[in-house]
Amino acid sequence: QVQLVESGGGLVQPGGSLRLSCAASGLIASITVTKWYRQVPGKQRELVATITNSGRTNYADSVKGRFTISRADDKTTVYLQMNSLKVEDTAVYSCSAVGLFEFWGQGTQVTVSS
Repeated sequence: QVQLVESGGGLVQPGGSLRLSCAASGLIASITVTKWYRQVPGKQRELVATITNSGRTNYADSVKGRFTISRADDKTTVYLQMNSLKVEDTAVYSCSAVGLFEFWGQGTQVTVSS
C-alpha cells in the first residue's frame, strides 16, 4: 500500500506561482511513476505531468514551459512547481503513484483568480 497526501494548493492571482507537494508513505520502493492530474467539475480529468523512477518527465501541452515536476532526493515527495498561472489552471490537483496498483491522494484545490 502507498499513501499519498497533497498540499500547497490555494488562491493565487493570474501570473502567480504555487508549488504543490505529494508526500508518499508506505511501500515507496514499489512506485515506478508518479503523476499529477487535475480535474474541473463537469470536465474530464487531465493528466498534467509525470515523473518516472529514473527521473524522466513528461507534460501536457497546456502546461509545458510553465509547470515543472520534480522529486525529493529521498523520493518520498514529488513536487509540481506551477508558474505563470492562468485562470484556466483552476482545478483540483491530485497525485497518483503507480506500482503494482495505482494509488491516489485526496487532492488539493488550486484557484487562479484576480
